[in-house]
Amino acid sequence: MTNERIETGWNFDNSYARLPKLLFTSQTPTPVRSPKLIILNGALAKEIGLKTDSLQNEAGVAVFAGNQIPEGAAPLAQAYAGHQFGGFTKLGDGRALLLGEQITPKRERFDIQLKGSGRTPYSRGGDGRAALGPMLREYIISEAMHALGIPTTRSLAVVETGEPVIRETYLPGAILTRVAASHLRVGTFQYAANWGTVEDLRVLADYTLNRHYPKVESGEGQYLSLLKEVIKRQAKLIAKWQLVGFIHGVMNTDNMTISGETIDYGPCAFMDTYDLDTVFSSIDQQGRYAYGNQPYIGGWNLARFAETLLPLLHEDENEAVKIAQEAISEYMELYRGYWLEGMRAKLGIFNEEAVDNSLIDDLLGMMQKYRADYTNTFRALTMDKPEETAMFGTPEFIQWHKQWEERLGRQEESKEVSQQLMQNSNPVVIPRNHRVEEALEAAVNQGDYSVMESLLQVLSNPFTVSPKHEEYCTLPAPSNQPYRTYCGT
Repeated sequence: MTNERIETGWNFDNSYARLPKLLFTSQTPTPVRSPKLIILNGALAKEIGLKTDSLQNEAGVAVFAGNQIPEGAAPLAQAYAGHQFGGFTKLGDGRALLLGEQITPKRERFDIQLKGSGRTPYSRGGDGRAALGPMLREYIISEAMHALGIPTTRSLAVVETGEPVIRETYLPGAILTRVAASHLRVGTFQYAANWGTVEDLRVLADYTLNRHYPKVESGEGQYLSLLKEVIKRQAKLIAKWQLVGFIHGVMNTDNMTISGETIDYGPCAFMDTYDLDTVFSSIDQQGRYAYGNQPYIGGWNLARFAETLLPLLHEDENEAVKIAQEAISEYMELYRGYWLEGMRAKLGIFNEEAVDNSLIDDLLGMMQKYRADYTNTFRALTMDKPEETAMFGTPEFIQWHKQWEERLGRQEESKEVSQQLMQNSNPVVIPRNHRVEEALEAAVNQGDYSVMESLLQVLSNPFTVSPKHEEYCTLPAPSNQPYRTYCGT
């Protein structure tokens, strides 16, 4: 091992680069003028075996900027396809490069990707760059998701490039270093299935099984097992999104990972007022990816994944379709089970009763009717302060609250134990949209990162009740203009 590796902790392997060549293009990042480290995730760096001190010196920052390739890395842009708002197209990393895979001291494997590192063959006319605001947004939201216990890609660092990017105006450029279990997507399989051979597809599937599902036994049925495992992880993931009011905003098939991690934080946001029709993304004009549609879009995307595996499921196409359909048909029941389990926990319920469905649905119906804040409603119930809910005093809430207390009384666990379950299941704070915007405005327009640092500190302990958290629980001021988020490309 060289001095550089010893000093920094970088320990690269490049297993993806050993896959069929149609799945990537080898390429180095485009150097930037004067990189400056904006934020480093010290806890994550240590977790994956890196030395934080050396990452902050000139050579360390040069790696995050793409100006220097660490020893052992083999940068490449990944090819993939995707259904974007329903329409199928050929895609790929248009502004990102995979440096390689960091092997941690625990022998875990994580992708290290630079986002905003310059043009690639898949840029489709874009400049391959990223603006500071969207990269900081991904840092904030992805780390908040991690603290909430939701599988997600992570953010290791953001550097400012010293070069502007042109969108509607001139904006400061930046590069995000993203850490992921992998960047394998449904769209990766769509690319292999459409433009590769069956053998290419088989190699990709075997690689995925080895990397993410090593407990699946090889042999007959292993590709059906792969499909079922991905279905299970996505059902669980999307249930977790729904349980905290997270809206991804752009659930295209190229944004659905095979590992079950949340990826790509473009026009994402967290819901304030409970409403199934909530949409924040400026490009989702029809509400395809609205909050209430996310579970169904998850199933649609998984059906597209199943289609790619048909040649591996059975040599007879009709039989393969039947096998795939049977597997996909289990998705919604799996999702509903994970979601119900999570909703019971949010209400302090340990066991199962038939009345739970109506108890949960009635509460959500009242929340929608009275435009209740999603997070704060469950927070108020957790803290036994029903008077702080928007529905307090209404006949239906009085009736519901009585039924809920009777339901809790029918289980063996004490009220204190139920309350502890609720505290562990209901975040006190989420990345409120107006707080995120406040942090980004201060950082990008004023060079003041203290607002973002304070926000990140609070979001790192989302289930903790603290006086410091109170101001982050307040709702935004009323506005005639709906909140809109943008993809940042």
